[in-house]
Amino acid sequence: MTALPDFAIEAKGLVKIYPASKTTPAKTALNRVDLVVPRGSIFGLLGPNGAGKSTFINILAGLTRKSAGEVRLWGIDIDQHPRSARAAIGVVPQELAADVFFTPRESLELQAGLYGVPKGERRTMEVLNALGLGDKADAYVRQLSGGMKRRLMVAKAMVHNPPILILDEPTAGVDVELRRQLWSYVQALNNAGVTIVLTTHYLEEAQALCDRIAIINRGEVVASEPTAALLRRLDTRAVVITPQEPLEHAPALDGFEGKLRPDGRLAISFKSEAASVEAVLSAVRAAGVQIRDLATEDPDLEDVFLALTYSDPAQGDPTRD
Repeated sequence: MTALPDFAIEAKGLVKIYPASKTTPAKTALNRVDLVVPRGSIFGLLGPNGAGKSTFINILAGLTRKSAGEVRLWGIDIDQHPRSARAAIGVVPQELAADVFFTPRESLELQAGLYGVPKGERRTMEVLNALGLGDKADAYVRQLSGGMKRRLMVAKAMVHNPPILILDEPTAGVDVELRRQLWSYVQALNNAGVTIVLTTHYLEEAQALCDRIAIINRGEVVASEPTAALLRRLDTRAVVITPQEPLEHAPALDGFEGKLRPDGRLAISFKSEAASVEAVLSAVRAAGVQIRDLATEDPDLEDVFLALTYSDPAQGDPTRD
């Protein structure tokens, strides 16, 4: 029996440079990216628009040729064995791409045929039922709602039973109920051993689902850590105070800076190693503010994301991200 790889995806020194054209200079979309995705994980790949996420995914899917570096999918080198490597992943793209004159059953059968899955081994109805599309198996795709089409894209990516599933913004523009159903199915797949790679702009979603997260910015990996460790990067907390009487402006505090929020609450951030909640409260009382209520807030993934990245359209991914 062949041993399973430790990493579902391995990228070493990955470079992608888009050549100059008559109107645009050469652009480095990925700059010596080193990244590993542990087998069996739900892995978040985050970054601002234009960071290089889509270029990275397109290289994995065989849609974009890398300029340099090595990539292995399920232990298979994408240069030496491109067909086998491609068969190890299923990709759910951002765009809804399905032939509207096919039925979901026909779409999955065609996709399975393209991957060389024998008819006796196809799981068309199993996959459609798992995604709540069983009763629409013979309806035309054009008759499906946007949410159903999104689920169909996931189904098409799973017809060849790949060990790696890449979800590129899968819940963009879908309602809360569909999002819940989709994540329920994705977590079931992960429990069955499928490695999930997720890109999303819903950072609270990534924080709740992913056990490891990488952040890419300007084509470089600026963090790749277990989610809990990433959240500990910012040694900051905030005390949020509801004053007894409304404040017109944030008071001057000895040793701290307070910000008055639109809802009238006063937020004071502090470093956990340098101060305590009691020290913050003492400074607030010394400033003459009477406290009606208070709460503390820990940093979330959005705070870490903003601290590690910044947007610059001039540095964007020329293919879209």
